Amino acid sequence: MPQSGDDPVIRAERAHLAASRAALRAMRDETLALRAQGGNAVSTEVLHQAIQARAAALLDHPDVPLFFGRLDYSRELPSRYQGERYYVGRRHVHDAAGDPMVIDWRAPVSVAFYRASGKDPHGLALRRRFGFSGGELTAFEDEPLDGAVAAGPPGSRILTAEIERPRVGPMRDIVATIQPEQDEIVRADLAASVCVQGAPGTGKTAVGLHRVAYLLYTHRERLRRGGALVVGPNRQFLKYIEQVLPALGELEVAQATVQELVSKDFTQRFTVRATDSAEAARIKGDARMAQVLHRALWSSLSAPDEALIVTRGVRKWRMPAYEVQEHIDAIRARGVRYAAGRAMLAQRIAHAVLTRMEAAGESPDDRVQDAVARSRPVKALVDRLWPAVDPVKLLFGLLSSAQRLAAAADGLLDTEEQALICWERSGAKAPRSLAAARWSAADAVLLDELADQLDRAHSLAHVVLDEAQDLSPMQCRAVGRRCATGSATVLGDVAQATTAWAAGSWEETLRHLGKPEAVREELTQGFRVPRQVIEYAARLLPFAAPQLAPPTSVRQADGALDVREVADVGYAIGEAAASVLGAEGSIGIIAADASIGVLTRALTERGFEHAVLGADPSDPSDPAGSSEPSQADSEPEPEPESEQQPEPAAPRISLVPASLAKGLEYDFVIVAEPADIVEGEYAEVLGLRRLYVVLTRAVSALIVLHSRPLPSQLGAR
Repeated sequence: MPQSGDDPVIRAERAHLAASRAALRAMRDETLALRAQGGNAVSTEVLHQAIQARAAALLDHPDVPLFFGRLDYSRELPSRYQGERYYVGRRHVHDAAGDPMVIDWRAPVSVAFYRASGKDPHGLALRRRFGFSGGELTAFEDEPLDGAVAAGPPGSRILTAEIERPRVGPMRDIVATIQPEQDEIVRADLAASVCVQGAPGTGKTAVGLHRVAYLLYTHRERLRRGGALVVGPNRQFLKYIEQVLPALGELEVAQATVQELVSKDFTQRFTVRATDSAEAARIKGDARMAQVLHRALWSSLSAPDEALIVTRGVRKWRMPAYEVQEHIDAIRARGVRYAAGRAMLAQRIAHAVLTRMEAAGESPDDRVQDAVARSRPVKALVDRLWPAVDPVKLLFGLLSSAQRLAAAADGLLDTEEQALICWERSGAKAPRSLAAARWSAADAVLLDELADQLDRAHSLAHVVLDEAQDLSPMQCRAVGRRCATGSATVLGDVAQATTAWAAGSWEETLRHLGKPEAVREELTQGFRVPRQVIEYAARLLPFAAPQLAPPTSVRQADGALDVREVADVGYAIGEAAASVLGAEGSIGIIAADASIGVLTRALTERGFEHAVLGADPSDPSDPAGSSEPSQADSEPEPEPESEQQPEPAAPRISLVPASLAKGLEYDFVIVAEPADIVEGEYAEVLGLRRLYVVLTRAVSALIVLHSRPLPSQLGAR
């Protein structure tokens, strides 16, 4: 693997890189030179914004390699690209004549870079990988695929080095290291929903993000019209991954938490200020609550008790009560949403009146029908029989009245379950007014369900749902209606399900998402977590998730696992942190949530600069989450600064509450007192899963410190 800049191959490839960068600048300059002129001011502005967006996508980032591979197609092997040579990168670049200098990694011609092998070369004679440092091409590595013997040791050092590169800052894209099994998921068709069960370090989050980028490339107009959305467990997690899609040239994909989705339309009237107990949250997250809400909503209807009289001119038209009821029954039999049914009732009554007019010899038209539907008698009747419903008021009335809840939940929730969620019976002080209501995050999901039963939610073309194993059935329904007519990429790991309200299995999760037909994929081979670490953590799986196969890792790192029994964990943490400060990379100290305050003081007293994740939601160094998915309190967004100030460098050491560790990676992880982490959860199985999450955050080395006995499930080393 040549490293010298004097090597002729290196010089030639650097020249192509320089020429490609110049071509990209020319493409951007050409775009900015376009004159936006539409038929009016609005269309001109739309064109101008499109030009600016295109120019932003063409912006070169000197520290990011423009290409990372080269494909030399064989002249003998059958292929539509026979004898051609292509450079594979993050975006397409062409020269002044329109000939490609860099091919987008999502193009069909690039498939061979990810899937070619000696058994199936995909028409390639040679695959070349490039090594970079600070954006400068420093090395190359050739892999002959036409039967020739490759020079050098087996395997790719460049690929290994890229996978093992220290984790500093936000999550990176993996376009240079996508593996064949990952590529199959990334390139799955838009019409297919895919569920990825992925062990720690298998790249499931990155796979989901790259699938969005691929779909935008292959179905851009459809996704632009329908919309794409990435749903994560919390805002800080989304901040951690937010640079992946822009690095791939995709700038318009929305990101949101479940909490933000369900609260979007009610932010002025609904503020999350309370936290449910685990039992109450579990009940509110149960799918039976959808039926409870359905009953409560439709109980608003009343039966007519007198005839309707409509006056038109000098004549009066009468509709008996039984006929009005027949129209109500016919509408309900169609299974329409509540608001749509209310609008249909007025029109059905008006149409019936028109039928009487025609039978009497008159010739009414559609304008007359609309006038009858808007007439005072019809509107008054509809308001009385099928009243408009405010979902916030309805939910308030349901949760604050034991009688109303009992009527709606009869046969669905037992009396103990009703008591847990009813403000009047739960022991908490029942609010006397809507303004005094202390809503929880689970209540926001119920409100979203009600809103959908009133009027159908808008469906997007594609939704990526990460950490889906932690969602309640009601949360799954909330996300599912956002992709009811589109597809979904569902990501997670059952072994990392740590909420009391989780759906419980992928079959159940997919059913509540409305995607029972989703293709199931499983990623078990890890690329980031060292083998010693993943095998140690996997000792918990027979107790935490016995249905899963144990994960494996392609990485073997000497000294990656160190389990120490110590007298004073607080003091030992400082010693452990000092021992890895000399190495490159991030350091995460993970402990039970209740221990964070003590450890913060211990680190501060010994002079270790560190960040505490979750302490400040506006902290740019905090890539974690502020809470569990359905129990997170809404945090206000920071006010924009009048002048943009440079962000201070984040401390290398992060102190992480165990509940916030999910989805994050650190080069060095120090775990404090595993027994405390297990005991900090609602149930032992959830505590073991939490510990499994914590132990699998390390990508270089894991140090476990304990003064108490380790959980017995870890066994003896």
